[in-house]
Amino acid sequence: MSRWNARRERFRALMSGAGCVFPASVFDPISARIAEDLGFEAGMFAGSVASMAVLGAPDLIVLTLSEFAGQAHRVCRASSLPLMVDADHGYGNALNVMRTVEALETAGVCGLSIEDTDLPRRGGGGPRLIPLAEGVGKVRAALAARADPGLVVAGRTGAAAISGIDDAVARARAYADAGADAVFLTGLRSDAELEAAAAALDGVPLIVGGMGGAAPGRARLASLGVRLCLTGHQPFAAAVEAVRRTLEALRDGARPADLEGVASPETMARVTRAADYESRIRDFL
Repeated sequence: MSRWNARRERFRALMSGAGCVFPASVFDPISARIAEDLGFEAGMFAGSVASMAVLGAPDLIVLTLSEFAGQAHRVCRASSLPLMVDADHGYGNALNVMRTVEALETAGVCGLSIEDTDLPRRGGGGPRLIPLAEGVGKVRAALAARADPGLVVAGRTGAAAISGIDDAVARARAYADAGADAVFLTGLRSDAELEAAAAALDGVPLIVGGMGGAAPGRARLASLGVRLCLTGHQPFAAAVEAVRRTLEALRDGARPADLEGVASPETMARVTRAADYESRIRDFL
C-alpha cells in the first residue's frame, strides 16, 4: 500500500461529496503544515506559485517538471494535507503529460490538472488554446499513465476568458467524456456562466478558479457541483511582504526584539515538528 493512499482516499471523498472546499494555497513544507494545523481539508500548489517559490520567476513556464515535482514532494512528505497541483500543460505534448503524471504521482500529490492553454506563450497577442483533439489526447494520456487509480486527474480549460463560455463548456464536456475525474474551469465571469457550465456537466465534479468577486458563496458553489474553489494565492504574497518588511526594518537598525509579526519560538517549534525530532533523538541517538 502506498504511503499516499490514505490522503488520496480523503481527497477523492471530498471530490465525490456534496460540499465545496476552499483549499489552502501552499508553496513549501512549512506553509503546508500551517494549513494542516489550521484544519484545511486540502492544499493547492499552483504552477505560478511554484515558479516564484523555486525560481523567483513570474508565471512564464520556465520552471521544469523535475523542479515542480521536487517541490511538490517536499510539501507532501512534510504533512498529510491532501495536495492538488496545477500541472500546467503537462510540460509538453501528450507523451510529456505521461511523464508529468508519473513524476507527480510518485511525489505524493492527490490530484493534478492538465490545461488546454497553448504554453509556453508565444510573443504577441493574448493566450491561445490548443486544438480540442489535442486537449482530449492529453487527458487520455494522463489517465493511461496513472498507476494509482486513487489519483484524481482533472481536465482544465481557460476557454471561458479566451473563446467564450460555449467553447469552455464544449471542451469541459469533452474532457469529462474522455474519462477525467473532474473538470477545472478558469476565467468564468459570472454566476450565470458557472450555472451554464454546471448544467452541461451535471454530475461531473467541478473545480473553479479565478472568479474573484464574481464567485458565489460556498452553499451556491456546492449546489452547482463545485467541489474545490480556489481563492487565490495570497499566502505567498503575504510571506513575501512579511520578509520584505522584516529585512527593511533590520536594515534600518531595528533591534530583533522589537520586530513585529515574527513567529514565536512555540510556533516555530510546532511548524518544524520539533517534538517529533526530539522523540527520535531519544529513541535512536
